[in-house]
Amino acid sequence: MSISPAAVTGPRRLLKRVRDVMAGPGSAEERLGKIVTIIAADMVAEVCSVYVMRAGEVLELFATCGLAAEAVHRTRLRTGEGIVGYVAAHARPLNLRDAQSHPNFAYRPETGEEIYHSMIGVPILRGGRIIGVLAVQNRTERQYTEDEQEALENVAMVLAEMVAGGELVNRDELIPADGIALLPLRLSGARLAPGIGKGTAVLHEPRIVIDRMVAEDPQEELTRLREAMRGLQKHLDRMVEAVGDIDLGGGEDTGDILDAYRMIAKDTGWLNRITEAVNTGLTAEAAVQKVHDDTRARMAQVTDPYLRERLHDLEDLANRLLQHLSGQFQSPAFGNLPDDIILVARNIGPAELLDYDHTRLRGLALEEGSHTSHVAIVARALDIPVLGGVKGVLDKVEGGDPLIVDADNAQLFVRPSEDVRAVIDGALKARAERKALYAQMRDLPAQTHDDVNISLNINAGLLIDVPHVIESGADGIGLYRTEIPFMVRSAMPDIEDQTRLYNRIFEQAEGRPVVFRTLDVGGDKLLPYWQDMTEENPAMGWRSIRITLDRPAVLVHQLRALIRAAHDRDLHVMFPMIAEVAEFRAARELLDRQLEREAGRGFVPRSVKVGAMLEVPALVWQANSLLGQVDFLSVGTNDLLQFMFAADRGNPRLEGRYDTLSPGVFSFLKHLVELCDDRNVRLTICGEMAGRPLEAMALIGLGVRRLSMAPASVGPVKEMVRSMNAKSVEQYVLSLLDSPSKSLRSRLKAFAIDHGVKL
Repeated sequence: MSISPAAVTGPRRLLKRVRDVMAGPGSAEERLGKIVTIIAADMVAEVCSVYVMRAGEVLELFATCGLAAEAVHRTRLRTGEGIVGYVAAHARPLNLRDAQSHPNFAYRPETGEEIYHSMIGVPILRGGRIIGVLAVQNRTERQYTEDEQEALENVAMVLAEMVAGGELVNRDELIPADGIALLPLRLSGARLAPGIGKGTAVLHEPRIVIDRMVAEDPQEELTRLREAMRGLQKHLDRMVEAVGDIDLGGGEDTGDILDAYRMIAKDTGWLNRITEAVNTGLTAEAAVQKVHDDTRARMAQVTDPYLRERLHDLEDLANRLLQHLSGQFQSPAFGNLPDDIILVARNIGPAELLDYDHTRLRGLALEEGSHTSHVAIVARALDIPVLGGVKGVLDKVEGGDPLIVDADNAQLFVRPSEDVRAVIDGALKARAERKALYAQMRDLPAQTHDDVNISLNINAGLLIDVPHVIESGADGIGLYRTEIPFMVRSAMPDIEDQTRLYNRIFEQAEGRPVVFRTLDVGGDKLLPYWQDMTEENPAMGWRSIRITLDRPAVLVHQLRALIRAAHDRDLHVMFPMIAEVAEFRAARELLDRQLEREAGRGFVPRSVKVGAMLEVPALVWQANSLLGQVDFLSVGTNDLLQFMFAADRGNPRLEGRYDTLSPGVFSFLKHLVELCDDRNVRLTICGEMAGRPLEAMALIGLGVRRLSMAPASVGPVKEMVRSMNAKSVEQYVLSLLDSPSKSLRSRLKAFAIDHGVKL
């Protein structure tokens, strides 16, 4: 369809002229020279220049209308240097009435730009990365309008295709040297899901090639956009319905994740920005890409983990919407894939992961990601090892490369040598043999040689975790983290939703006891729908029971749901992060009132046990009062030790500085064990300490008889328990309480080896 010049106005007119030049004859640099001349004329500007990013994060002047011609390819600015470098560093436009008064102004005499005052620069973005800057200047001081800025941003979107296409700068130039050398590499990252996986690299790069940037008929583009959105919504609806067909041991929580993801696709702000971009003259595809690139660039420096993970969901949705617009359904998930897949991506959404045959996935290596990301939660349920934060992995890995993901040791082996493969093969074989052994031990009791029974339980947080209580042979769920379903939703779940979830948990536990910890958020666990949780010291701030006592309606709704789901069942409720007895009493009173209220409605649990989570050391000094009011006590060693040593457990500088196996920790826990034994109160250790065989051995030596851990730890800990003599371990551990040593780890290991304890 053709359109008359008279009908083309403002930004659309400029876009059309730029498109015509790009499609015309001449080299890329010749066409770029014509484009800057057109922009300058259209905006009545004395200068228009294009800077292109070169290797080493250097911006080089590639074309100009107005500046000295000899400055082309001679003028270079580091990222962050000058106004142009500032735009590149911050990935956002800069509109200045007097550029020379800006603190970042950098004078380059070869350009002759000292006579120009006003300036606007916009980033040239591709895939959220800065690949250049487009700048306009005038002699007079003037403030460029929003329409002019919008026009430049749209032109920059079009120019990005020329720059990224390799016509001006070779695309390989920005690939690090070690990224193209076909040598073995070892890259480090962070463990998001445990395990070891060996396979062939599959690059998850679902970018859609956009052939047409400038719209001929905006109304037609808006119609296409609406149709594509309807197609996307139907596709997501089908995915949510189909997730129950995947054997995740349930599926409702995975459905919750996809439901939250589906709601993002209905976000009116996102859709409105795309619609506005179409109205400025871009095609629907270009508008989607422009909005996404802008969002990604603006959020590149955001540190809030929840917001960053939502950006990854938006990235997935943008790609899916582009697929529906273009008809290019080319996800690697639907191609001819190897039997053993190691998926490599910048990041990936939960829906994208489920596009792949999970029975062939051996591991994921991500440039980004976090432990609480949706994809990490789903991958852990599928027992797929995930390594996150692997810097530059997409530049350094080629599709088809042999890879080994060693998430347990936070490393990725790229094109591993024969000796590394042999070691990993041995580790995988040993791992398989040990898993088979643990499976055989499933129905055997966790009993020491001297007939001391140890109760082993699992920690869970999603429905897909619950079947592990049966598979592992655990006695029950010692800690169900109720906050995770709250975190993966885009709105607070109501009483009915919570009741359905807790009922499913009871059903899947098949009569084994489940200890429900009430909502424990704040600190590093953020809810997307609570906006006032930012604090300077969140670990010791407004979190956990403090929040739910301040917002009692939240706790009341959760307690009602638990009581309704526990009708004719045993209910175990645990309140987290209790720092003083008064907090426990306040929470217990709320529970008692809800029990009375729900009994009037016919909901009566068979029995009710109420406990507290001991994570704040101060509570021990009120133990005599507390133990007379609780049915059980659980120790969360992760937070407890953080507070005991005044050491942020998320700070890498403090990693390894303090050892859980130290005399101070042992003395504290021994005192607590004695207090609970005297009052006949059941004590459970729930933190990571409980799930490591050496630490578990020490805890048993201190008199602990109940442990709760990750499901994968039940087998190794049970094997250790069945190989030890509790009395001899107790005698040895108690002999170490007065040691001045920083750590008792090496002595305990030596004891275990000498006494045949299997670690």
